[in-house]
Amino acid sequence: MKSQPTSRQALSTSRALAILATGALFGCTADSSPDDRESPVTAASVSLDGANVAVVLSSIEPSAVETHIRILADDSLEGRAPGTRGFEGASQYVESTLTQLGLAPAGIDGSFRQPVPLQESMVVEDASGLSLVLNDGTTDFVYAEDFTLGANHLLEAVSVTAPMVFAGYGVSAPAFGYDDLAEADLSGKIVLYLTGAPPSLPSNERAYFSSGAVKRAEMAARGAVGMVSFTYPEDPRFRWEVGVARSRRGAFTWLDGEGTPRGGTGLPIRGSANLNHSAVASIFADSPVPTEQIFARAAESTPQAFDVPGELTIRTSSAHRPVQSHNVVARLEGSDPALSGQHVVYVAHMDHFGIGAPDNGDEIYNGAHDNASGVSIVLEIARGFSNLSEPPRRSVLFLFVTAEEWGLLGSDYFVNHPTVPREGLVANLALDMPFLFHPLHDIVPYGAEHSTLSEAVGAAADRLGITLAEDPIPEQVLFIRSDHYSFVRQGIPALFIKSGFETGDPALDGGAMNSAYRRDRYHTPHDEADQEFDFGAGADHARVNFLTGYHVAMQDAEPDWNVGDFFGGLFGGQ
Repeated sequence: MKSQPTSRQALSTSRALAILATGALFGCTADSSPDDRESPVTAASVSLDGANVAVVLSSIEPSAVETHIRILADDSLEGRAPGTRGFEGASQYVESTLTQLGLAPAGIDGSFRQPVPLQESMVVEDASGLSLVLNDGTTDFVYAEDFTLGANHLLEAVSVTAPMVFAGYGVSAPAFGYDDLAEADLSGKIVLYLTGAPPSLPSNERAYFSSGAVKRAEMAARGAVGMVSFTYPEDPRFRWEVGVARSRRGAFTWLDGEGTPRGGTGLPIRGSANLNHSAVASIFADSPVPTEQIFARAAESTPQAFDVPGELTIRTSSAHRPVQSHNVVARLEGSDPALSGQHVVYVAHMDHFGIGAPDNGDEIYNGAHDNASGVSIVLEIARGFSNLSEPPRRSVLFLFVTAEEWGLLGSDYFVNHPTVPREGLVANLALDMPFLFHPLHDIVPYGAEHSTLSEAVGAAADRLGITLAEDPIPEQVLFIRSDHYSFVRQGIPALFIKSGFETGDPALDGGAMNSAYRRDRYHTPHDEADQEFDFGAGADHARVNFLTGYHVAMQDAEPDWNVGDFFGGLFGGQ
């Protein structure tokens, strides 16, 4: 079922605030129509063609997606940073919508909210530094021009001076025939490494090994004391100015019940930095391997490691402050007493970057696509489930989280402190900037190849006449970059459905459109509601995600990892 984009109707700030204040929302009620599901229901026998489902699909409107986006991305909400009045306003709007839909609160103490205690840590630039001693000379690098530092969540001041080793991508993946660290001695050294992971790895496994947390744990286990990353000169994700602005927004972590940052210390890494190419040239000035050869080997997925002459000092001063934020959680009770304790979880993050460095006079990072769009779509999925004449057999959770932009923190907090029994979380579907700039003809269901969720998303796509596509941009390592990955790390099968690049129009290049968004608007004040959104695509994303979750919620067997799967073995206990 394809929907055509609606005309844009501008919402003023006063209109947005009025809706926030009154909770005047869409409210449509489905006719009570019998569903034609069978019992018992195997995965293969779940019907997506019944009258009950058809009513839901027709109730999802592009205009509703548009209105949600315009409200959530309005300047009045000031970019929805965690702990701000803008985030509070977004939460109130989401809660009002969920209440109108008749969904039950599933937070703490009978509310929609789950408190998430955060700590913000900011690098104190004038008390921090990076310096190189080489050939009896010292180079003091300039903050924000040559390097940025990672804040330390535990210590206000930390310094480390050590010799250096270059370790390729910093990836140890012998099961995939790749290991930069096989013969590298990291003990007592600062490790220089490339961001990302070898192109030879499968897409989602490549994403896993590109994770800074994974590299940090591996390097720490081998005795490293510092980490310094840098990129290819032509890396499509490299935008130094954007990275500096991102760094200057600080870092967050969540706190446990005793006020300790997540994970404590436990690791010997004392300093971390990110280099601009100017600093790379200086540090590798006397390298036994020139940087051009380093980059060529990395592009060919050739493991490499060698000592780099000189000694590096990383000095990091960090300022800390507590920030109170929260997740919003709603629940639809399942209809089958034997399965209602199990939950299919939809998740989208409400937060963005708030007010930050001005760009052409605009300092509000509205986050219309990232991620007012995902929140809007989950709200419409919730509307779809509320319009069923009978709830699905399993229960459904609708989770709207905080601090995704700072490391998937809200979803990570939820899966570590769930508001329903942990064993009842059986599947997750995440919505995060699904790409709403052309009609939805194909989708990339990140994660489908790893679990039995592949059958559900395949059936949903077939029902809507949508094609399943492979990852067109594996270098973006999207599989680890949104909230579904918090569930994966807890062994819960998950899907992250994004639009493919098929536009239906030979004159429109979906790949070029995607690249242009990431280059010009992503994580900038230009990600606003007045972009050329295709709200019909937003409605279709709601439909395909609704059908996928409905399929899972109706079948007898709960989702499971595929036999021998990498992530199932790593996180799922296979």
